[in-house]
Amino acid sequence: MFERVRAEKRSALIAYIPAGFPTIADCHRVIDAFIAGGVDAIEIGFPYSDPVMDGPTIQAAAVIALDNGVKSADVMSALKKATDAGIPSVVMTYWNPVEKYGVDSFADAIASNGGSGVIHPDITIEESAGWLQAASNAEINPIYVVAPSTSDERLAKVTAGCGGFVYAASIMGVTGARESVSSGAEALVTRIRAVTDLPVAVGLGVSTREQAKDLARYADGIIVGSAFVKAILDAPTIEAGLAAVTELARELALGVRGQ
Repeated sequence: MFERVRAEKRSALIAYIPAGFPTIADCHRVIDAFIAGGVDAIEIGFPYSDPVMDGPTIQAAAVIALDNGVKSADVMSALKKATDAGIPSVVMTYWNPVEKYGVDSFADAIASNGGSGVIHPDITIEESAGWLQAASNAEINPIYVVAPSTSDERLAKVTAGCGGFVYAASIMGVTGARESVSSGAEALVTRIRAVTDLPVAVGLGVSTREQAKDLARYADGIIVGSAFVKAILDAPTIEAGLAAVTELARELALGVRGQ
């Protein structure tokens, strides 16, 4: 996917939705709305009770999903929904659910449902030997998050363990749509490119076409989550929410194309 969008001289649009939100069934309809809006890849969130990387918007969605009784099987079902439609997709999960599921079994489940990899926001590279082996065995990508505070030495160490792409957190903080994306994002991407040839996707704060256009100047991919979740939370009906998601995706898809 990254090779394709590079050939098109643009960035990739990666859209995030937690499994089970706004309902277990309607999560699949959100995926359809993403596709209708022209996203390039999808990130399925594994709802968790203590999402330390996430701000209030995605925390609220996780609570709704958990109240809906979402299970690991629903996460895998949402992943399969996306990959069956031909969209490269990954799962973002905190480590506890992986440990509970079984490390090798989790990697195998991602692969068997067509997933390209897993984003880990809370396990360090030093603690990842078992996961890296499981991911290698299952032929999926282990994706780690780096931040502006990450030292150059550590940047090289973390990215060496990454596959697929590197997740660059644009700010020191939690997820959430913001008025502007940190000016430090470009500097971080430059530092990442000095130590790895992997594509770099930037997340945390992107919510508008103009922000996407600005990031597309230097990032291989742009990850948008809270803005999509907020569009659903703010809508009076699920139908209106789905329409808002598709419209936002269309706007962001223009932005990653520099328009």
